[in-house]
Amino acid sequence: MIESSCHCGAVRLEIAYAPREVTDCNCSICRRYGVLWAYYPLADVKVPATGVSEIYMWGDQSIEFHRCRICGCVSHWYPRDDTRGRMGINARLLAPELLQDVRIRHLDGAVTEQYID
Repeated sequence: MIESSCHCGAVRLEIAYAPREVTDCNCSICRRYGVLWAYYPLADVKVPATGVSEIYMWGDQSIEFHRCRICGCVSHWYPRDDTRGRMGINARLLAPELLQDVRIRHLDGAVTEQYID
């Protein structure tokens, strides 16, 4: 089990395994957040504490973006329904050594919704 946390440690995530690839998306929210998303099946991630994050949603409100109430770090996104079958973890909150050999995929989330690498 791999642990991830925001800067102050209030929001913690428990992840079943290290990511093999992460996504750098250029959509309007992801580029502003500056995140790298690691995608996981819902069953492979645990968020032990509840009530320590704030939620932001926009557009069709199908995704909850979570950030720490204390330090403001974006920690993860979670689907409002389970049809997506996955969630995104901000890989920038993982230990750097877990990411040194990880492939970074570039997603054109702003226009085509296609990977451009």
